[in-house]
Parts: sequence; structure tokens; C-alpha cells
Amino acid sequence: MNKPQPQIATHEVFNQAGPLQDYNAYAGDIALRAAVAHEGAAAFDDQLNAYGVIAGSEILALGEPANTCKPVLRTHDRYGRRVDQVDFHPSYHRLMELGIGHGLSTLTWSGQPGARVARSALMYLHNQFEAGTMCPITMTHAAIPTLRAQPEVAAEWEPRVLAGVYDPAFRPAADKRGVTLGMAMTEKQGGSDVRANTTRARPLGAAGPGQAYELIGHKWFCSAPMSDAFLSLAQSPEGLSCFLVPRFRPDGSVNPIHIQRLKNKLGNLSNASSEIEYPGTWARMIGEPGRGVATIIRMVAETRLDCVIGSAALMRQAAAQALHHCAQREAFAQPLARQPLMMNVLADLALESEAAMRLALHLAARFEQAERGDEASELIARIATPVAKYWVCKRAVGMINEAQECMGGAGYVEEFILPRLYREAPVNAIWEGSGNIQCLDVLRALKREPRCLDALLAYVEPALSAAPRLRSTLQRCLQDLTQPGVAQAQARHLVETLALALQATVLMASGQQFLADLFVHGRLANQTGLMYGNLPAAGDHSAMIERALPVRATA
Repeated sequence: MNKPQPQIATHEVFNQAGPLQDYNAYAGDIALRAAVAHEGAAAFDDQLNAYGVIAGSEILALGEPANTCKPVLRTHDRYGRRVDQVDFHPSYHRLMELGIGHGLSTLTWSGQPGARVARSALMYLHNQFEAGTMCPITMTHAAIPTLRAQPEVAAEWEPRVLAGVYDPAFRPAADKRGVTLGMAMTEKQGGSDVRANTTRARPLGAAGPGQAYELIGHKWFCSAPMSDAFLSLAQSPEGLSCFLVPRFRPDGSVNPIHIQRLKNKLGNLSNASSEIEYPGTWARMIGEPGRGVATIIRMVAETRLDCVIGSAALMRQAAAQALHHCAQREAFAQPLARQPLMMNVLADLALESEAAMRLALHLAARFEQAERGDEASELIARIATPVAKYWVCKRAVGMINEAQECMGGAGYVEEFILPRLYREAPVNAIWEGSGNIQCLDVLRALKREPRCLDALLAYVEPALSAAPRLRSTLQRCLQDLTQPGVAQAQARHLVETLALALQATVLMASGQQFLADLFVHGRLANQTGLMYGNLPAAGDHSAMIERALPVRATA
């Protein structure tokens, strides 16, 4: 007779990093705090510190259910009537309430010095932990400049936006405590070529700015379809024009905006992106007839800036997760973060993250200075916005993948946040104009306003002086612009070179010389490898890692 064998413990959990949660994402971010102060928003430190606690705890916890329980479209009610509504998980509504309630859609427009930089930092904190809700929030924020192109419309809608209250009820905007605004521009046949749009606009009486029109057509992408109104483009008799399309008509009846389906997307899952039809939809013209692109481009500039901020935020969270993991995980008898090769990779990721964040906040500061009449900032912002949008949004995908690899298999498992960050990353490179569109926009700016390049070159001179190879590369790129048929083909090379020069100069101005030295030597001075982990061996990698640890200041 066999005796029962004693039970043997085979599953003891050890040498695993603890979860990165319930931490202050602002207080623990040395680089972010320094950048906020450097760009003139130190007065908002308390507000940012409070939101840092919320971001690293409540927003982190809400992010998973908001993305797991995706939006659901209801086209009709049970009696067969069209309702065209989208239902969201409660976590989505709470995320919207937190973001709008803490000024993410309004703070910029308060007019306070540093407010735009502070608002950008708030976006950076929120987006690290839940990015889908940033779409409706950023569009609501970005709509203000375009609304102001039609003063009587702005007088009606701007106070509703600036109320800073999230009210998800489906009712006329006049009966709500606050509103959100969306955008519907692209169509099936045109994509980024919005001048190919076929949606028609017919005046319902008097024609012209501020007047009522009827829209007939479709939109291939309408993000956040439960917004209270949308800025949209349609062909009026004078050409492509801009319109505000509310969910309700002035008489209180539902405006027919037929949601055809929700997009089944790679990421950005908490946010509902849709295809819509205008079957005779009421709208008001914004701005001059036939000048729709020039009118709505004010909104696009704002949303492109937020794409840069959003991508930098995803990069920060990826780096934070990798650093946190490797500081605790041991292999070959010592922590991963102390092994020379891993130290090089982690320091490189931290450097990439900080360079992206500092460029984003510097660009936000340029926007604010331009609004205050600084001509050089206006010129630099004009060209630096598409440059940064192109570079930072594209770098995010590879950088996040490298952070996943630092965590090994854990970085590929859905219980961790890295897979969600990785799925989220490509959207900012596509939304508001993909990479080629950004490069063409840079060429357009150089042609129409050559002073943009002069202002930018004057600003990045420190980087060009520190890296002669960068200067010679830039000179070759600019020479290509003079050759017929070559400029477009080489535009990406030009934009990448300008982006590196911008990041290097911003880091040089930060007062952290070791950061600038690492960037110059690792990105500009020598021909290094194309992967992360190619920083010079003599660099101060331990200082870079210590600086970037997410819980260092709160441990």
C-alpha cells in the first residue's frame, strides 16, 4: 500500500516587482516638475501635485475597465425610432468628469500666465494612465479658437465649454451644465485631402457667416460622437466651408446625425470613433464661406500639440514601468537596473522620454508666448508643431516596445499596462494628419513664410554648434529643397533633423548639462546604432535612471 506523499511547495512568488500604483505621478517626476518651472508654470504646482495623486491612483484604476468595456452603439430604440446614441461604461464618465473638472479643457483660456503649460502638464499626467478620454477633452479645448472666428456663435457656445463641468445627458446644450465639442472632417474618398470632401451645404435662408445651413453627406471619422456639437467641413456654393453642427436644433428637436457604426480600432478603445451621415442636418457657418480649412486649422493646430503631449505621456509611463520593474527584478545575482547593458537601455529610454516631454511643454510655452504677441514664438510654433507631431508621435511606438522588452514576458501580458500603451501609441501619429502630411506641412510653411525657418535656426544654433555633423546634415537637407522633385522625397530627413536639433536645444536650455551631453553624444555627434542602448559608455547612466524613477520622490 502506497503511503501519501507529503505536499511540496512548488509555487512561491519571489523576485517579482511590486505594482506601480497609488503614487503621485507629478511629485515623483523630477523632469516634469523641472520643465513646468522652466516653462513658466510654477504657480500651478499645487494643482499639478493634486492631479498627480489622482492620476497615479484613481485614473490608473479607471483606465482598465474603461478600455475593457468598450462603448456600445444604439442606432434605434425598441420601437424602431432612431436614437443615435452611444453608451459608455461608468468608468469613462468618471474619467471625463475628472479631466474636465480639473481644467484640462478650460485652463488654457483663463488667460493666466503659464496656464497653457500647466494645462499641458495636466494632460500629460492624465494621458499616462488613460488616453481614450483625451480625444473628446482635447477637441473641446481646441474648438475655442475656431469658434471665435464667428463671435456670435462663440458668445453662445464658449461659456458652455468654459463652465468646466462634464454633463453626459443627451439634451439641448442650453439645458446642460457644460458641453463637449467634437470634430468631423475626413471622408471616405479624401482622407487627409479634405478639399475632396463631397458633403454639401445648402443655405436655409440668408447665406454667409453665422447663418443656418442644411448638410447632406457623410463623414468617415467622427470621434466622440456623443459630443454636444461638432466642427465640420462641407462644400458651400463658395467652396469648402466650416460649420458648427449641434446634436439638437434651435427648436429643441434632435438634429439628424446618423451614427452608422463605431470603428473597431487597434487601440483608443474607451473612445468611440464612428462613421456618421448628415441626411439633412442643421448647421451654422463658422468663418468666411470657402475658407473652411483656414478656419478649422486653428483647431487642428491645438489638437496637433495635444498629440505631441499625448505621445510623450505614453512614453513616460512606459519608461516608468520599465524602470520600476528593473529596479526590483534581479538576474545574474544583481538588480537588472544595475547591469551595464540594461543601464544603457534604461537610461536611453529615460532620455527619450524626457526629451519628448520637454519639447512638448516648450511648444506649449511657444503657443502661449505667440498668443501674447511674441513674433519669434509664433514663427517657431508654426514650423515646430508639425515637426514635433511627426517625430514624437512616431518615436513613441518603438520606445514603448523597447520598454516592454525590458520587462520581459510581463511587458506582453494584458494584466500589465504596457500592451494598452503599445496599442494606443500609433493613433497620435495618424490622427490630425499622418507623418507625410506633417512633413508636407513643414515644406508648406517654409515656402509661404521663410521667416519660420530663420527663427527656428536662430533658436537651435546651440545644438548645431555642439554637433557639427548635425549642422552639415541640415545644410544638405535645406539644399535638397532647392532641387525640383527632390524636396518632397527628402522631407522626412529634413523634419527628423529639425526635430533632433529642437530636442537638443531644449535640453541644453534645461540647466541639466549631463542631459544635454547624453543627447548630443547619443543622438547627434556620432554615428551610433539605431536601437536604444547606444548611449556613450562614459555617460552618467545611473544619474539618468535615478532621475527618471517614478516613485523616487514619494518613496
